[in-house]
Amino acid sequence: MYECAVQVNFRLRLSHAPSAAQEARMISPYVRRHRLAAELRELRASSGISTVDLAKAIGVHRPVLSNLENGKGTPNLNVVFKILEHLDVKNPKWDEVIKIAREASERGWWVPLTKKMGPRQALYADLEGGATQIRDVQQALIPGLLQTPEYTRARLAESEQWFPRTPGTTVEGILEGRAGRRRNLHRPDGPRFETILDEIAITRPTAAPHILREQYRHIVDVVEREAPRISVLILPLTAKISSYAVPLTRFSIYDYVNDPPVVSIEGASNDTVLHGPEAVQSHVNLYDMLREASLSPEASIEALFRAAERLPHI
Repeated sequence: MYECAVQVNFRLRLSHAPSAAQEARMISPYVRRHRLAAELRELRASSGISTVDLAKAIGVHRPVLSNLENGKGTPNLNVVFKILEHLDVKNPKWDEVIKIAREASERGWWVPLTKKMGPRQALYADLEGGATQIRDVQQALIPGLLQTPEYTRARLAESEQWFPRTPGTTVEGILEGRAGRRRNLHRPDGPRFETILDEIAITRPTAAPHILREQYRHIVDVVEREAPRISVLILPLTAKISSYAVPLTRFSIYDYVNDPPVVSIEGASNDTVLHGPEAVQSHVNLYDMLREASLSPEASIEALFRAAERLPHI
């Protein structure tokens, strides 16, 4: 009965598009810093002045200007004012750059929790905060945004012997960070989220059976409530992927209203964020090929049900 009711509701929800109210978004200070960096580099280059000469002209050390032009650290608005004044930037460009700089200086909800939740998770919270759409590829584990606290605890207990947490990061802090990220995902104007989950992630056990059973049911419940804004696609082990483009790493693509998309590549102990259009497009192309080879949303939900049913009751 539970399965039938969920699948009927899922089909009904799948037919409805997200509301227009989802156009209003939060800001990702990380992405805004890199957008500011690109704007400042372009303005300086078009003026034909070097970083050395510009730094001297506005009375700052060259590393200060280099950090601004590379998106490192919180931007100093006074320095941005000086740059625009020296480069004789007028409206509307002046207003546009100052708006970007102010938003790049904002402190997200995750900043006070960064030490407890860990810098890696804080980075993901930042990227997710301003996104309109998140496309995610997971190879072996349940994506963090869909994990239950029990599953997260189990994975942390297993992995910390191989990858120790950064100093100050705690289990409770990680769980608090995950809860904040889930609140961001489920807010009324939250991003569209689609994850491609390799079938190996629901075939090879990654936690005790009772934890996995509740984890799979949780995913079904979330998708049933919020489809099509949140969806999960299973990539079968036997899938025939175009050009045999098997993904080598986990990655996520983030789209924004006023900023170019970025890609995060998750490694075992550190992560990389790609900003260049060619690198981003190559991952978009790969994602599209994987999506084409994946099961439909309905068939993916059925696969999760079957995975839960296969688990032993011990």
